[in-house]
Amino acid sequence: MDSTRSVNHHKQSAVEFLELVTRGQIDQAYQKYVHQDGRHHNVFFPAGLPALKSAMLENHRQFPVKQFSVKHVIGDGDMVAVHSHLVMNQGEQGMVVVHLFRFERDKIVELWDCGQQIPADMPNKDGAF
Repeated sequence: MDSTRSVNHHKQSAVEFLELVTRGQIDQAYQKYVHQDGRHHNVFFPAGLPALKSAMLENHRQFPVKQFSVKHVIGDGDMVAVHSHLVMNQGEQGMVVVHLFRFERDKIVELWDCGQQIPADMPNKDGAF
């Protein structure tokens, strides 16, 4: 697979992974996109992607109707960044989220994430997106 095609494939895979997770299809997302020996860097959960998967399953139980919309996707080599808007409960402002993925052979082997709450009274009139 040439480099441009590979980057585009990884970008699509990262977005599809996040969409499946948001819909609660976490087992399917992990089976299709995650390398079992991969790692994550979310400081709130124990090491290992199985621990992150457990947290995702619990999050879906708590927030089964969350909304997720992708704003930007950037790919460079084996890295993909997804900038998105995540709303956990209807009627809330939600948060800006960035997920950074590293791929090896079409599987996610490393994942970082960070988020920022969107305040109801936002002083920045340019908005969050």
